[in-house]
Parts: sequence; C-alpha cells; structure tokens
Amino acid sequence: MPNYDTSAAASGPSSISGLIFTVLVIAAAWQIFEKAGEHGWAAIVPFYNLYVAFRVAGYNPWLFLLILIPVVNIIVGIMWALELGRRFGKDGVWSFFLLVVFSFIGLMILGFGSATYRKRPAF
Repeated sequence: MPNYDTSAAASGPSSISGLIFTVLVIAAAWQIFEKAGEHGWAAIVPFYNLYVAFRVAGYNPWLFLLILIPVVNIIVGIMWALELGRRFGKDGVWSFFLLVVFSFIGLMILGFGSATYRKRPAF
C-alpha cells in the first residue's frame, strides 16, 4: 500500500518552486512586452500572449497558430526566438542558446536587463 503522506510532503516544495518559476516567466514576459510598446498585462492572457509575442518579434501575429501543430511548433518556436533576440540586439548564437536552450535565463535577461527593443521598419 502506498504511503500518501510522503508523496504529499514531497509535492509541496515542487509546487512552490513551480509557482515561483511561473511568476518569474510572466514577469519577464510582461517587461518584454512593455519594452516593445505593448500592454504588459497581455503576458497573463492565454493565447493572446502568444499573439502579442509574435507581433513583438515582427511576425504576423496569427502565425502563433502554427504552435498548435506538432513538429512545426519546434521550428516556429526557434524562428520566433531568433527573431525576438534580433529585435533586442542579440545575435543568433545568443538567441539560440539563451532563448531556445535556456529560455528561462534568456527571458530574464531580456525582460529585466538593459536590452532595448528595436522596431524594424516595414518593408
């Protein structure tokens, strides 16, 4: 018979750390959106946050729907991360490692660091 007391005790710290992680990612996205001239509160609205994130990266915002397609979502996510990094003056290597591989760290740097948003002119 499983001991439910130990599993409940072990889930407490992981739940708290997960909540802290989530709050930090939302706060970083909020700051990124505000740096780009968007409403920061968009970071807490499901699906709308992806719409705004694609707009911040300079893509057609409706391309976020491609995130719902398996395998395509990986390619689109990498493209989005690389372009978001470029919008904040980061090169491709920085963007790949800190926005794709270690995205938590990259979002913290873009959101809370000194990076400034550079809007590209329309073609």
